[in-house]
Amino acid sequence: MAILLDENSKVVVQGITGREGKFHALRNRDYGTNIVAGTRPGKGGEEVESIPIFNTVQEAIESTGANVALTMVPPAFAKDAVLEAAYADCELIVCITEGIPAKDEAEMYNLIKKNTTSKLLGPNCPGLISPGKSNVGIMPHEITLPGNVGVVSRSGTLTYQAVHELTQLSIGQSTCIGIGGDPVPGMSFIDVLKEFEEDQETQVIVMIGEIGGTAEEEAAEYIKEKVTKPVVSYIAGVTAPAGKKMGHAGAIVSGNKGTAKAKMSALEEANVVVVSNPTKIGQAVKELM
Repeated sequence: MAILLDENSKVVVQGITGREGKFHALRNRDYGTNIVAGTRPGKGGEEVESIPIFNTVQEAIESTGANVALTMVPPAFAKDAVLEAAYADCELIVCITEGIPAKDEAEMYNLIKKNTTSKLLGPNCPGLISPGKSNVGIMPHEITLPGNVGVVSRSGTLTYQAVHELTQLSIGQSTCIGIGGDPVPGMSFIDVLKEFEEDQETQVIVMIGEIGGTAEEEAAEYIKEKVTKPVVSYIAGVTAPAGKKMGHAGAIVSGNKGTAKAKMSALEEANVVVVSNPTKIGQAVKELM
């Protein structure tokens, strides 16, 4: 098994005629991902490397049965693209786009939650991969290995780091997910933890957080109450100065809120194994398994 994505997922790529959209669509397809369609208004009827292009997501779904949308369009159009996929009843929307205004993110989050059943991953995320099954996004599949560890992270780069550490120790992954580091993400840590807890294949969970916001503290409370599987965690930003944004739009500490220390303490109280360095994630998982 895996969560959210497997070999049966059918993917439509929004923005497939753009440079990045085409590159990653073909790269995902080469891995084995079932890329069935692309969209670009005004380009309907054309093809990209034998992938049919449609004017709308609705047309793509009706013609191909696509159930996952990979959104790779410029920030100014991303909200409309995500909502188009959601209103077309796409089950999962993976929005890679970085730099979407926070107001747009909040609006599309609220509309999706209120009016649809779609799950939104991102924006500003690397996507997800179920190793050996399917890859939707920009994650490097070369460092993955099929197995039983679920990985979820706010940071794309640290997702890769954790996966690489695991693979180096011959520890495979069930699904690796980057939820993004913006202030208003779609799926939260809790949403993904719930999926991993219910997945029979996943035996251990790796959760990588960072400074800013309260998502990690909320996840710690959820783990304490609902998660029976062992969890290993790393929190980035221990030395970050207060009041200064560090990389991600959501990674900013205000006063005593959102600090790495507070997050690490909350996770330790939930019996999570918290490591002080991302290079220690693999060994911590190995000891738990």
